[in-house]
Amino acid sequence: MSSTINEKPGQLDDPTSTDIVDPIIQGIRISDLPYPLNPIGAGQVSDWRPLLLSCWSEQRDETVVHLLNSVSVTWTVTQVNSAYMADRIMDAFLETSGLNVVLARQVARLRFFLAWRLSEEGGQALDECLRHWLDSLAEWRGWSDSGGRSSRALLDQLDAMVIAVAASFEQQSLSPFRDFCDQWQRDAQRRAERSVKLRERLLQSESGIARQRRADQTAKAAVGRALANRHLPLAVANFIHDYWLPLMRQVAFSNGVDAAQWRHANKLLEWLVWIGDATLSGGEDERLYQVGEQISDKLADVWTQSMGGAMADGATAAVESVIVARLRGEPLELASTSGNGRFEYDESWLAFSKPSQADVGSVSGRWFVEGSGASEQRRYFFALLEETNEVLWTNGFGVKLGTTSWSDFVEARNKGLLRILPATRQFQDVLRESVIELHQNYQSQLEQRQKAARAAKDQAEALRSRIEAAEARKREELELERREAERAQAEQEQQQREQREAEALRAHRKKDWRPANR
Repeated sequence: MSSTINEKPGQLDDPTSTDIVDPIIQGIRISDLPYPLNPIGAGQVSDWRPLLLSCWSEQRDETVVHLLNSVSVTWTVTQVNSAYMADRIMDAFLETSGLNVVLARQVARLRFFLAWRLSEEGGQALDECLRHWLDSLAEWRGWSDSGGRSSRALLDQLDAMVIAVAASFEQQSLSPFRDFCDQWQRDAQRRAERSVKLRERLLQSESGIARQRRADQTAKAAVGRALANRHLPLAVANFIHDYWLPLMRQVAFSNGVDAAQWRHANKLLEWLVWIGDATLSGGEDERLYQVGEQISDKLADVWTQSMGGAMADGATAAVESVIVARLRGEPLELASTSGNGRFEYDESWLAFSKPSQADVGSVSGRWFVEGSGASEQRRYFFALLEETNEVLWTNGFGVKLGTTSWSDFVEARNKGLLRILPATRQFQDVLRESVIELHQNYQSQLEQRQKAARAAKDQAEALRSRIEAAEARKREELELERREAERAQAEQEQQQREQREAEALRAHRKKDWRPANR
């Protein structure tokens, strides 16, 4: 045992080795488990494989120990402890893996398979095939039961796992399960290669879309702000909507809002509004005349530079006619440009500010979860689309789940609606901790048994000593009694001899005393 224990108490070099696991399965005792009252002979062991297979095929969520208690069968110590160990390991994995509860619950049903293998192979049941497959589930930490295509793909693979494990039960062989693990690994490799390409394409396409969206929203905001609360001739309003809005959208997309072309386009927009709104240009005929002389050329120049071609013939004619009418003092039919339903705009796009790199870096590339339990939804912070300040969410494999504005993202986090997903725990870590705890429990029981054995031995030795002492005293008493009896008998015999001698002496004296004359 010393070869498997580190210098630090309670730590094992390899807690899943047969030297550690097998003694636990054979020797640990847990209260309230259905252990046999008497040893079971080899020919009397109940075959629990069909029962475990039935529960696996039905994908039941009960524990193996509960199953053993639910039937009137006498189970061996190995079966009971294998059931307990399988439940202990898979329950810990279910609670601490960090996987979606639906996924973790389905994987935890492997407890039936694991219990059977532990009873057959002991520590060898915890081989690399099983451990590596369970560890590979960390790739799916962001999986949610959304019912989508990617969600269904994993469930289909797990259905294949159910079939493979059932085949292993029926054939009493690990080959079907190992074949499934090999195929799983090949699929994971292909998925990883495909995901790299999907991520690249997604970021490229979404960045382009974001750039277009920012250009569109910024152009609308600039036009909407310029037209707010204005009354313009319909010809000017139509020109702005039909020509200048598309131009500003193109300028924002191609050159950005910090470029000189954007400033020129925005300035001409202001001149168009000034021309059309008498409250702005009324009483300034000379200036209106000067602007009128130049406006068409300037509009055409900016159009050509920005759009890559000449403006349509007569495009500015309506604007010119408005200027002429204004200079002549002719009445113009005005229309309100506020709330005319032509487009909606958000002026905040004009005050666009980016979050700090530190703030983005602290959350980029991390998993987030919304909701809880079976209804929770997980998403991966793939990138921040800088053009729109939007969080691009994916499923972790390059498939878009949606976008959220940075402000909404921050608000959801502050309200606790969106939480960072804790790191997943590897199955090997869960396995190691579970076995170490069981090993410590078993060692404690073993020490208690050894202590009890020593105490029983000491009690037996003390009893033997007391019995021997009592027997010795009894022998001494008997010896004393024997010696006393011998002494008494010797004294009696001595007295009898002395009496006989005295009687003989008296008889002799009496004979010698008779008178001689007689």
